[in-house]
Amino acid sequence: MITVDFRRLKISPGMRILDAGCGNGRHTAAVYGLEKATAIGVDLSCADLCDARERLRFHHRVGASGGGAWGLAAADNRSLPFADGVFDLVICAEVLEHIPAHARAANELARVLKSGGQMVVSVPRSWPERICWRLAPDYSAANGGHVRIYRKRDLLDLLASAGLVFDSAHYAHSLHSPYWWLKCLVGPQRSDCRSVQLYHRFLTWDIMAKPPLTRALDRLLNPVMGKSLVVYLHKPAG
Repeated sequence: MITVDFRRLKISPGMRILDAGCGNGRHTAAVYGLEKATAIGVDLSCADLCDARERLRFHHRVGASGGGAWGLAAADNRSLPFADGVFDLVICAEVLEHIPAHARAANELARVLKSGGQMVVSVPRSWPERICWRLAPDYSAANGGHVRIYRKRDLLDLLASAGLVFDSAHYAHSLHSPYWWLKCLVGPQRSDCRSVQLYHRFLTWDIMAKPPLTRALDRLLNPVMGKSLVVYLHKPAG
C-alpha cells in the first residue's frame, strides 16, 4: 500500500531518499524503483527491517529496481545517524503519531534534508481516527501505539516549526477506513472475526490487482473519508 503520490514530487535520476520509519519497506522499495536512486530505510523494529530486506531483495531479483542502491539501518527518527542535508527526499509515512517527542523527530527529519529538498509526511486523518478511538478504548495502544490525533493545522504547524514549507496535501486510502472501524468495533487485537478477515482479504486483493472500479471508488471517496492525511513540503534553499 503506497501512500505517497510521486506525481506530486520533482523526481530526477540519482536522488538520495530516506524512508524514515520504513516498517516492512513498502516505500523504500517503491523509491528503489526510481532511476538510479539510493533508497535508505530506517526503523526501530528489527523484525520489520528483516521484512524490508526481503522485499528489496525481491525487487532486485525481478528487475524492479531503477539501477540504484538500497540500504537499511536500525535507527530512531529522534536521532538519525546521518549528516546534515544529505537527502533529496525524506518520506515519513504513518510514523509521527507513534512518537511522543514528535517535535524532536520533525527537526531531525528536516536536518537531514538538503536545502531545496522535498519531504512527504502522512498521518492518520483526524476524524476517522477519532472514530477508532471511540469504538475501542484500547485502539491507541494497539498496532504500535498511537499517542495523538493530528488535525491538519496541527501537523502543518509542527512541520513549519522545523523549517519546512507546505506545498500541497491530499487524503488517501478511503477504503481502509471502514476496515479499521470494523476492526475496532469487534476489538482491535482480535484475529478470529470472519468479517474482519474477509475485509482484509478484499483490501489485499485490491492492493495487488488494482482493479479500475475500486481505484476509481477510492479516489472518489478520499476527500470525504480518506484514512490518511498526506502533506508535501520542501526545505527552503539556503
